[in-house]
Amino acid sequence: MWTKQKKHGVAGRLIVPAITASFLAYFAMHAQSGQYGLESKHELLRRLADRTAEAQKVHAQRVRLETKVQLLHDGTLDRDMIDEQARRALNYAAPDEIIIMR
Repeated sequence: MWTKQKKHGVAGRLIVPAITASFLAYFAMHAQSGQYGLESKHELLRRLADRTAEAQKVHAQRVRLETKVQLLHDGTLDRDMIDEQARRALNYAAPDEIIIMR
């Protein structure tokens, strides 16, 4: 003959699944919106694209400035470049020239 020592209730059978579900929900929430989650990844990719575009603009500006500086070096003096720089520095224009201010 068998005797029951304990009666197992419904709450006892639901404790382990409830704890497991809460752990899964916790980790799912952090995978979505945590510091290294999916939302942070998209934000980082957007910032990377912005910085890359900015770096390309700065690089193009640097190339233009290097070209101007190269034209002003001793061995490769360009008379038009010297004339343009002198007129700009001295604020000088000939009477028959048209000046367009930008």
